Amino acid sequence: MHVSPLMEGSFDADVLVVGLGAMGSMALWRLARRGARVIGFDRFEPPHALGSSHGESRIIRTAYYEGPGYVPLVREAFDLWRELEAESGATILTMTGALMIGSPSSEVVAGALASAKEHGLEHEILDGTQVGRRFARHRLLDHEVAVHEAAAGFVRPEVGIGAALGRARALGARVLNGHAVERVAPIGGGRAGDGVEVRVAGRTWRGRHAVVCAGAWNSAGLVDGLEVKLEVTRQCMVWFRPRTPALHTPERAPVFVHDIGGSRALFGYGFPSVDGETVKVGVVARTAPQDPEAIDRAIHPADLEAAADYVRGALPDLDPTPVRAVVCLQENSPDRHFVIGAVAPDVTVLAGFSGHGFKFAPVIGDIAADLALQGTTSRSIAPFSPQRFAHKLHGSHA
Repeated sequence: MHVSPLMEGSFDADVLVVGLGAMGSMALWRLARRGARVIGFDRFEPPHALGSSHGESRIIRTAYYEGPGYVPLVREAFDLWRELEAESGATILTMTGALMIGSPSSEVVAGALASAKEHGLEHEILDGTQVGRRFARHRLLDHEVAVHEAAAGFVRPEVGIGAALGRARALGARVLNGHAVERVAPIGGGRAGDGVEVRVAGRTWRGRHAVVCAGAWNSAGLVDGLEVKLEVTRQCMVWFRPRTPALHTPERAPVFVHDIGGSRALFGYGFPSVDGETVKVGVVARTAPQDPEAIDRAIHPADLEAAADYVRGALPDLDPTPVRAVVCLQENSPDRHFVIGAVAPDVTVLAGFSGHGFKFAPVIGDIAADLALQGTTSRSIAPFSPQRFAHKLHGSHA
């Protein structure tokens, strides 16, 4: 029988969580809630605006155009967001409904309909005239339609992360901020059960398991075995002032994703007004990969052009002069689907959320707790296996 090289008292924690943004904060909460001894590490002081989990609002939607396989997870995420609200007393989730806009054959519209049909989700298909009548802030092109669903809204990322960390601490978790983790490595020969070392600020911490969810910094060689080419891109979120604020309240303005389908701009997205004064809009664009250590966080005129152009055409009630903007990092997997699973003995990685992961954070945190404490999960995560890319990296075409 294999015996771990460390005695029981030699472990600092049952689980070490590296990165305390969306996924890490939720993993810390879910682990602490199960009674695990857990320590979390972050190079900054979360919640913060230096990674991928900020911006005051993030879309949550059920008719998931990225694939029907996500629907059960997002349904469970809704329940866990409500659970976090109940435990913390914070207001995190606001239901507004959602519009998925584009041509009938576009990825956003066709994908949303596929998920709605496979899972029997309540929805409507609206033409441009119907959208304009019911949701007057929008202007669709003649060939465009929208899929409307009620089971959607937005979550407040900073509030959610803060609430999860607060609950984790209250349940006994330790949080160590202000230092970047240098290395995550299995102990000894790297056999399952030997445990993991996390090196940070000149000290080595030892745990039975590590959950690595460092966001944009996952790509920096933090842990061996992550054979996935992750790319970090720089995106901007922009706020505009409405001429008619009543058109943009959460009661009248669903969140939306708009399939633009251009050569550079891929999707527009937006929210109702969260602060009663401004409306956040973004355009997801193809941009060159970036080094997360060298991101330009200043806002330049060119950063604002795509969102301002989009507003002029599609949201005419907004003044197209931006009020403010902020940089956000997007950590992309090669196929834009999540990367969840073991990459080494006693090491689970949560990565590659590709700009659409935040809404799932509490259920992914719970999956991480399953994997760290039980070695398996009842949720369907096989499509997110880190190993799905290995043959491509090694040149095999089998």
